[in-house]
Amino acid sequence: MNGADTAWIIVATALVLFMTLPGLALFYGGLVRARNVLSVFMQCYAIACLMSILWLAFGYTIAFGPGESGYWGGLDKMFLNGVTADSLSGTLPEVLFFAFQMTFAIITPALIVGAYVERVGFAFVLSFSGLWMLLCYAPVVHWIWGGGIMADGGIFGEVGVKDFAGGIVVHETAGLAALIIAIFLGPRKNRTTPPHNPGYVVIGAAMLWVGWFGFNGGSQLAADGGAAMALTVTHLSAAAASLTWALWEKIKYGKASVVGLVTGTIAGLASITPASGFVGPIEALIIGGIAGILCQELVNLVRNKLHIDDTLDVFAVHGVGGIFGTIMIAVFGHGAWIAQLGALAVVGVFTTVITIALIKIVGAFTSLRVDVETETNGLDITVHGERAYDMTS
Repeated sequence: MNGADTAWIIVATALVLFMTLPGLALFYGGLVRARNVLSVFMQCYAIACLMSILWLAFGYTIAFGPGESGYWGGLDKMFLNGVTADSLSGTLPEVLFFAFQMTFAIITPALIVGAYVERVGFAFVLSFSGLWMLLCYAPVVHWIWGGGIMADGGIFGEVGVKDFAGGIVVHETAGLAALIIAIFLGPRKNRTTPPHNPGYVVIGAAMLWVGWFGFNGGSQLAADGGAAMALTVTHLSAAAASLTWALWEKIKYGKASVVGLVTGTIAGLASITPASGFVGPIEALIIGGIAGILCQELVNLVRNKLHIDDTLDVFAVHGVGGIFGTIMIAVFGHGAWIAQLGALAVVGVFTTVITIALIKIVGAFTSLRVDVETETNGLDITVHGERAYDMTS
């Protein structure tokens, strides 16, 4: 065990959990109407609780168990069977590696929340999120990070897929799942209401930015120069994307919005995530600078051209950002084109199939969408019996 590595990953674990609670909850909560803010908080918080238990029970062993098939890790490590305080994973206590990866298993299905807020049934949220994490996210983790079929020496040759912190594993899977659920749900009854609290959005985005240092820097799994570089390029990409998003808004609409600025931050963070362990500062500026414009244009395409109500633009920001960053690894010569594009295609098809199947299966047992009256009155009071604000706000 390396004490420095262990200390850093303990901090990184806390930072990644901080991304969901409270960062993502505030970021998403501020973007919805006042009558739905508590429902968003509830969804994020409950997902964090449920994923933690499911990761202990089955998720970790599926993702990082010793299975030899290359497709899943088996069930040998259910409930951390055989793992003690003295067990090691590289230079880290294995229980710490488990906890660090657990925070990724929490935030990935939580990202999908942004696609269905204001109109989804709470029972569906929990049922779908739990099954999706186990049947979609955990296997993909094994394929790429757990020594599975897409790792070095796998189906793409000696040089496997390069995905440092989750461009494919986290952002592509969550982004595609979000888009598919949004299509199945259909649009909200009123899509024109602006965010009720841009202040929440800014605070949440700032928390996500800080937490992302643990997300990307921690993925080095060591306290060394690689972690420092990953942290640095993460920051630079976020800064560049924030400014290009705001500039593009100014050019197109005559004004740059604060919500747009911080959405650009998230686009830059998502885009650098897969590449953060491979690129330098100049490459990070390029990735972030392009992402701020690219993701904004995809928001316009999904919302206004395709008329899909992915409420908080999960696919356009996270999905497209993660896919773009994954491709840029090959563009800059740090990964093989066949491996990068092949992995995006295979994981994309797998995610699509599993997501549609789970929507159908879960939807057969619980309501996917709330009724019109519940949606009109807001999920806070009708589903959870609470209000955060006076309904006149």
